[in-house]
Amino acid sequence: MNQELNVGDIPVGVVGLGLMGSSIVAALLVAGHPVVGIAPTPYDAVDASLKIGHQLDLCHHAGLMKHIPEFYLKALRISEDYDMLEPCGVVIECVVEKIEIKTEVYQKITAVVGSKTIIGSNTSAIPISVLQEKVDYPERFLGIHWAEPAFMTRFLEITCGKLTTTENADWIFTLAHQWGKEPTLLKKDIRGFITNRLMYAVYREIFHLLENETASQQDLDKAFRYDAGSWMTLMGLFRRMDYMGLSDYSTIINQIFPQLSNAETVPARMQEMVRIAAKGIHNGKGLYAYTSQETNDWDTAFANFNKEIRELAAEYPAGRVNDYLKH
Repeated sequence: MNQELNVGDIPVGVVGLGLMGSSIVAALLVAGHPVVGIAPTPYDAVDASLKIGHQLDLCHHAGLMKHIPEFYLKALRISEDYDMLEPCGVVIECVVEKIEIKTEVYQKITAVVGSKTIIGSNTSAIPISVLQEKVDYPERFLGIHWAEPAFMTRFLEITCGKLTTTENADWIFTLAHQWGKEPTLLKKDIRGFITNRLMYAVYREIFHLLENETASQQDLDKAFRYDAGSWMTLMGLFRRMDYMGLSDYSTIINQIFPQLSNAETVPARMQEMVRIAAKGIHNGKGLYAYTSQETNDWDTAFANFNKEIRELAAEYPAGRVNDYLKH
């Protein structure tokens, strides 16, 4: 994007300071925004500063900062008082995926911010057009969906609701480039947006293969890691098809599509995860089992991997592969 906005003059609010919210705060601080972090409950406020400090340490370790973490922390205010959001040009909601809770949060936000303040939701599941109905001046409401860790990944999904104006969506799209993102802009509000629709198609098929004992869980993970994982960051799907040659795809699609799962129910394995209150690495119970040491190891590995994949992706920016290879 050629247009640049002065992020230092745009205070941003983040409501909800859990794992994702604190990560978003870190991303915005590193980008140069003054940030107001609102803890919807006293529980959220207890260790918010520690979580955000940890996220900034990871940013520092990854070389994403021009200054030390303490410099960015000076631009952060954490509070349970929604009145602190009053000067914000953008407020991002990042609370649990329950409409009634989000509605209460929106009422508190709109009670203190101006009519021009853009309000975004980090929701990954609830239609933006539905949430938009809960907000005064719904034309300024849209989806701003981040990926964890928000400060490291280049992903950002911007989704318009039925009433979102093009002007507001384009402004956030422009601003997102200054957050170090390669944003997508979805102008039609569809359930699951782009990323989740694609990934849940994969989840449905992978559970289908697992539950029919077609392959082991470990082998299914290997197949995805070492095939798609080896080219997806560079090419995406459509360029991959072009690269492989298109001549056989029609025949293959005709043969395979009818064989794919079209199940509409929650897989039995996932129902079992719900029954035992599994939270994966967060409580050691999941599709795999984890010791406390393995949990820490995966946290470290994921942080290191995200640093390396971010740097690798920067070497092959979208639309510039030819320019890169000429040099």
